[in-house]
Amino acid sequence: MTNANTDSGNLNPLFHPAAHYSSPDDILNDRELTPPEKRIILSSWASDMFAVESCPALREIPGMGHAIRLADILAALRKLDGDDDPPRGGGVPMRLRRPWATAFRRQARC
Repeated sequence: MTNANTDSGNLNPLFHPAAHYSSPDDILNDRELTPPEKRIILSSWASDMFAVESCPALREIPGMGHAIRLADILAALRKLDGDDDPPRGGGVPMRLRRPWATAFRRQARC
């Protein structure tokens, strides 16, 4: 006997996307979802609520079983907008490099 609460076939993809999709590309390729529905799911996955505490560039989505890179989620959102490339320059403040900062960043990477 199947439990209706755990059978992924009975779960709505909008409310339980981890039961239906394992990556941002799976969402983009689903022809049954409208672009706004895809945006809802991807935006929820990008939320800081799902950030991995020790590595904020990753998201752990409940029920998924593996972490997803925030960069992959944001790239999928850009594809929905028809903008495949991340923004370059323009408005990004320039900072002087400090020799010790580079060494610190290497240690802090996930």
